[in-house]
Amino acid sequence: MTKNSVAVQRRPVKLAVAVTAASLLAAACGSGAGTTGASSAPAASTGEVSMVHYFSDEAGNKAMAQVLSICEKQAGEKLKNSPAEQEAFKDAILVQLAGSNPPDLFSYWAGAKTQYLVDQQRLAPLDDVWAKAGLDQAIPETLAKAAATYSGKKYLLPLDYHYAGVFYNPEVMKKAGITEMPKTWDELLASADKLKAAGITPFALGSKNRWPAQFWFDYLLLRTAGPDYRAQLMAGKAKYTDPQVAQAFDLWKQLFDKGYFNADPNGYDWPDAADMVAQGKAAMTVMGTWISGYWEGNDVKAGAGYDFFPFPEITPGVPQAAVGPVDGFAIAAGAANKAGADKVLACLASPEAQQAVAVTQGALAPNPKADLSSQNEIMHKAAEVVAKAPVFAFNYDLATTPEMSDAGLNAIAQFVNSPAEAASALQEAQAAADGVFGGS
Repeated sequence: MTKNSVAVQRRPVKLAVAVTAASLLAAACGSGAGTTGASSAPAASTGEVSMVHYFSDEAGNKAMAQVLSICEKQAGEKLKNSPAEQEAFKDAILVQLAGSNPPDLFSYWAGAKTQYLVDQQRLAPLDDVWAKAGLDQAIPETLAKAAATYSGKKYLLPLDYHYAGVFYNPEVMKKAGITEMPKTWDELLASADKLKAAGITPFALGSKNRWPAQFWFDYLLLRTAGPDYRAQLMAGKAKYTDPQVAQAFDLWKQLFDKGYFNADPNGYDWPDAADMVAQGKAAMTVMGTWISGYWEGNDVKAGAGYDFFPFPEITPGVPQAAVGPVDGFAIAAGAANKAGADKVLACLASPEAQQAVAVTQGALAPNPKADLSSQNEIMHKAAEVVAKAPVFAFNYDLATTPEMSDAGLNAIAQFVNSPAEAASALQEAQAAADGVFGGS
């Protein structure tokens, strides 16, 4: 990461989250109200704490190695570290939680997925450890309400969060004569026209695993129908066959029809799309801030090699929501070592642990005391965008129920594969929604 000589003060994130799946699971603590915890001796060990998580790529493993070192010392607990590939984790953790030997501690996504586990009574409430560890001073209130609290209790500890923006190659944009980044939909289309005329693919998309395409749908719907309507759709109170959803897909289809995307997006993963941008084969990609960690790890430097701008305004007057996920940790309801898990969870809220995760992975830290001065200017800019956003909306697959998100991602993948069949994809999505939420 690029070293900055001056620490940047982060304002609390305005997570007036546009989801109906309730408030997100809360979590445990930092060492005493967000302090480092270095001055307090850890309690006697109560045995091994089993931890399962999806931070399994190169950056994730590096971050968790640091976290394990920090938290074994702070908590006085031995951690059994079990990383899992993210896609496999999604199903495997549900099986583990339903079994007789769940992990003590596990990573999870804030939003509807956490609410689902709360409704299934798979999680242990964190209110006691939250109060004991003084986590109200480690996790900003707005984030605690949005990502930690479900059904009136805290169940998830926010570990990091990300922002999805339009990341681009500055040199490629300059080559096409684009020096001012687009702020409106018309300006975005004009930029895409210039890029295509210069022989450059405007947008790179790698949706092999379905979820990378969701950010396009999220922003197109949020920028036209608005956060309130999207929340209704996520809760099954609006329909995928509504004109608002059809309009979002039609705008997206226009981009495909004009040849603005690389061929066969479903044949590539998001790092492939990132590589296209870095190599100058494409100009832009809509992705989360973790792309910064990926690029920096491949010697693509912030500023010269990449930059970002917020997804442009489409309909004037619609609140300009920011989109992204919040990663957290929860304790299983059947945890064998709940006492040990409480202590580790408290450490996960500490400035040191959250700094390690944020800096290594290209993420933003909930704990305002985490020193992120070493992060590059792109990450600082992303934090400012999120801080100023009137709404922070969880991305699609975290904003609706697991059953619906799976069906919805299938519909999005179907559309990306054949944009001409948008109406059919939306009809299938609504049929699934009728089954999930009930409908006529």
